[in-house]
Amino acid sequence: MSATGLLAQLLNGLASASSLFLVSVGLSLIFGVTRTINFAHGSFYMLGAFIAYSSVEALSPHIGFWPALLLAPLACGLLGAAVEMLLLRRIYQAPELFQLLATFALVLVIKDAALWLWGPEELFGPRAAGFEGSVQILDRRFPAYDLLLMAIGPLVLLGLTLLLTKTRFGTLVRAATQDREMVGALGVNQAWLFTAVFALGTLLAGLGGALQLPREPASLEMDMLTIGAAFVVVVVGGMGSIAGAFIAALLVAELKAVCIWLGVQQIAGVEISFSKLTLVVEFLVMAVVLVWRPWGLLGKPQALARSGGEPEQPLRPAGRGASAAWIALLAALVLLPLVTGAGVGSYAAVLLTDIFIAALFAASLHFILGPGGMHSFGHAAYFGLGAYGAALLVHLLALPMEAALLLGPLVAAAGALLYGWFCVRLSGVYLTMLTLALAQISWAIVFQWDDFTGGSNGVTGVWPPEWASSGAVFYWVALAVCAAGLWLLRRLLFSPLGYALRATRDSALRADAIGVDVRRVQWTAFVIAGLFGGLAGALFAFSKGGVAPDAMSVAKSVDALVMVLLGGVQTLAGPVAGAAVFTWLHDTVARNTEYWRALMGAVMLVLVLVFPQGISGFAQALQARLAPGKREEPQP
Repeated sequence: MSATGLLAQLLNGLASASSLFLVSVGLSLIFGVTRTINFAHGSFYMLGAFIAYSSVEALSPHIGFWPALLLAPLACGLLGAAVEMLLLRRIYQAPELFQLLATFALVLVIKDAALWLWGPEELFGPRAAGFEGSVQILDRRFPAYDLLLMAIGPLVLLGLTLLLTKTRFGTLVRAATQDREMVGALGVNQAWLFTAVFALGTLLAGLGGALQLPREPASLEMDMLTIGAAFVVVVVGGMGSIAGAFIAALLVAELKAVCIWLGVQQIAGVEISFSKLTLVVEFLVMAVVLVWRPWGLLGKPQALARSGGEPEQPLRPAGRGASAAWIALLAALVLLPLVTGAGVGSYAAVLLTDIFIAALFAASLHFILGPGGMHSFGHAAYFGLGAYGAALLVHLLALPMEAALLLGPLVAAAGALLYGWFCVRLSGVYLTMLTLALAQISWAIVFQWDDFTGGSNGVTGVWPPEWASSGAVFYWVALAVCAAGLWLLRRLLFSPLGYALRATRDSALRADAIGVDVRRVQWTAFVIAGLFGGLAGALFAFSKGGVAPDAMSVAKSVDALVMVLLGGVQTLAGPVAGAAVFTWLHDTVARNTEYWRALMGAVMLVLVLVFPQGISGFAQALQARLAPGKREEPQP
C-alpha cells in the first residue's frame, strides 16, 4: 500500500462515480416523479452502449466520433418516451409490484432484441477521439479519457440543477417528487410531465452507457450488472434528489476504490480480503442508510398517498367445491407416475417436481406479500439459505436427507429472524430496497466463501439416498412436502396470527390501537415465510444434486415475484397457479427458441395489461360473470 497507489485508486473511483451518477440520476428522476420501480433502466444503459457502437462504426467517418456517439442517448430518450406512452402510462394506477413485473418484462424483451441485433459477443468500441493517451500524475500514468469522465459528472449535475431550479419544468418535477397528487390537482398535465421525465431519465442512462463504450465493451450483461448499483445510489442519496445521487455515487465508488487499494490485510491475526468486498459494499451502505435514515442522505419523507387505491379483498375459506377440486388434483398428481410410468429422470417427473418446489417458494413469498403487505425483492435469500443449509449438512456432517430437510429450513428461518428484525421497521419502497440489500449481502457471502460454501462453484454431490432415488419416490417426497407446506401456510393465514397479519397490512395504526403488536406479528410472519422458503430451497438442493450462488440471486427473487403476480396476489391459489404457468412456460419456451426471454416478457406484458388480477383472479372474475346470481366472493 502506497500513497500514490491510493491516489490512483481514488482517481479511478472518481471516474467510476461519474459513470454511476449518469445512470443513477435518470433513475432517481423517474423514481421520484412517477414512483415506478423501473427495472428496465439498466437496459437503456446497455442500449446506449450498443447504439453508440453502431453509430460510431457507421457515422464517425462522416460526422466525427463525438456527434456519432451522442446520437445514442438521443435514441434512448426517444425509445424511453415511446415505452412510457405505450406501456407505463397504462399501469401508473396499478400496484407497485405490477409496475415491477412490467418493467422486468421489458428487461427480457430488450435483452433479446439486443441479442438479435448485435449478437452474443462483446463489442469493443474505438478509443475516444482526442483522449486516446494518458496523463502523468505523480509517478503513475492515468487515462486521459477517465479525466474527461470525471469532468462530465459534475457538468451534468450542474446542468440538471439549473434545469430543475431555473425552469418551470424543473419546478413541476420538484413538486411532483414531493407530492405528485397535488400537482395533478393543480391542473398540471401529469401524463406529459411523466413522459418528459421518463424520456430525460432514459436519455441520461443512454448517455452513461455510450460514454462507457471507450472504457469497456458493450455486452448483454450490462443491464443487470448496472441496475443494482443504480438502485443503491437512488435510495442512499434520496429518492428524487439529484445532489443526493451525486454524493451517493461518489461514496459508493470511492469505498470500492479504497477496498481495492487495501487488498488483503491481516487484522488481529485474521486475513481479510477487502478487495472481495467490492461485490457487496454498496449494499452494505444501503442497508446502513435505510436503517438509520430510510429516506436517504438528502431525501425527504414521502407524502402520504391520498388515494387508497384498489382495496384488498378479504380471504375466505374455500368452499366444498374448491376443496374437492384440490383433493382431486392432489390425487391425480399422486397417481400420475403409476399411470404414465414416469420415473426418476423422466421429463414429466422432473418438470412437476420443479413446479412443486416453485409453488412452495412462491407461496412462502405470498404469505408476507399479499396478506402481510410486505414487499420483498430478496426472498431468494431464504430459498438459498435453506438449500445451502441442507447441502452443507449432507456434505460436511454426512447427515441423511431426512435430517437435512428438517434442519436446512431452520438455517433459513434463522436468517429471516435476523434480517426481519431490521426489515419490519420499514415499509413501502424502503422495505423493498432493504430486503434487496440483505439478499445481496447473503449472495456475496456464499459467492466468496470458497472454503465453506464452494464459492462460485457451489456445493455439489447432494443427491437423495438410494431409497428415494428409485422410480418416482423423490417425486412423491417432493409432492408430499410441498403439499404439506402449502396446507400449513393456508392454515396459518386463517389462524389468529393470519388475521392479525392482515390487520397490520390494512391499517397498522388501528391494529396497534386494538392491542396488536404490529412489529412482532410482522416479524413472526417474516420468519415463517423464510422457514417455508428455506424448505423449498432444501428440496431444490436434493432435486438438482447441489446448489450454487444463483439460487439466492436477485433474478431468483424476481422469479418468485413474477410467479405470485402471474397467479394473483389476492388469492391463495394464485402462487400455485403462477408457479405452474411460469415454470412450464420457462421450460417450454427456453427449449424451443433462442429468444425465449422476449417471448416470456411478451407474455408477462399481456398478463399485466389484460389480466392485472392474475390468472387465479381472472378465473374468479369469469366465474362470477357466468353465475351473476351468486354473491361475488373471492375463493382461495
